[in-house]
Amino acid sequence: MRYMLMHKLDENQPGAFDPSPEFVERMGAYIEEVAKAGALLAAEGLTKSSEESARITATTGRKTTVVDGPFTETKELIAGFALLEVRSKDEAVEWAKQFVDIFVAAGIDVEVDVRRVHEMP
Repeated sequence: MRYMLMHKLDENQPGAFDPSPEFVERMGAYIEEVAKAGALLAAEGLTKSSEESARITATTGRKTTVVDGPFTETKELIAGFALLEVRSKDEAVEWAKQFVDIFVAAGIDVEVDVRRVHEMP
């Protein structure tokens, strides 16, 4: 089963998008551990919404709009993701909890969604 972990941060929170060397080291060790366990398919962080971003909005019967970042009205932005191949939701949640602990240790508030990837038959 594949699960996507998406973490959300407030880009106005100090340190959220400018991690310390200690944070980077802890995150690197975590990513290495998940990879060695054979669960990691992909993982990336995203830049602030002020850095080369856009939001596209479309509604039925109306025109599509494109707005360049930053997205000041949004406090919680998807800041990165990991795609895992695991045996169960419980295993995905366990990896996500370890991921959250890295942010908490750095004093950064974070929210992580754990979502099963819909796989086409």
